[in-house]
Amino acid sequence: MLFPDVHSAASLTVSPDRVQHFTSDSVSLTCEGNFTEWRVRKFSEDGRLYSDCRRMTGSTCNINTSKSDTAVYWCESGSGEFSSAVNITVQNDGNGPILVSPVHPVTEGASVSLSCSLRTQKILSNVFFYHNDKLIQNDTRGELKISAVSKSDEGFYKCQYSGRESAQSWMSVKVTVSGADSSSSPVWLIVGLVCGVSLIIILLLLLYRCRQSKCKSLFSVSSSSSSSSIDISLSICHR
Repeated sequence: MLFPDVHSAASLTVSPDRVQHFTSDSVSLTCEGNFTEWRVRKFSEDGRLYSDCRRMTGSTCNINTSKSDTAVYWCESGSGEFSSAVNITVQNDGNGPILVSPVHPVTEGASVSLSCSLRTQKILSNVFFYHNDKLIQNDTRGELKISAVSKSDEGFYKCQYSGRESAQSWMSVKVTVSGADSSSSPVWLIVGLVCGVSLIIILLLLLYRCRQSKCKSLFSVSSSSSSSSIDISLSICHR
């Protein structure tokens, strides 16, 4: 199962929280959920499926990154629950920059910051940012901020610094539907349909009984001016 169910009760946390890493970085992949047994699986660039982490401590897999660690990772519990998968890319060029972007999808409407980093210098200036190979910003602060993410922001991102480009990473945007729209609306729609059908049936039954009984009137209304009251009674149909 290469891409596990994103709605699973299991989850995977990556620290530091970014897709791209330098070689020899220490990266921790932690499995979370109500399970006691865990293993971290990966599908590498060369098409190989690895079942176990080399350094697994409890629910955490510790990696001292090398180029071969570029892969898709996910957690699997002893009972067969899977987490969603994440991509990890290891930069082979020790002198080039990496793009700092989140490993998990960003929720629509949330804010996100992308930045560019060197192994020896974390904060850079005069950085070029690209979205799907199109230049979108030349930021002197070395940071790309998106205050309210939309589906149109999804795609491949990369940064460029001093003529060197990072690898590109995919940023996914998760579209959510509000609880009222996703749960309440269908319920009220069903209730409305049931009430509407019930009302039609009741009216048809009343019409049928009235025709069978030859009722003169369904309701009789009388009023008394002296007592300033109104009496409403349902007439009795006689066959």
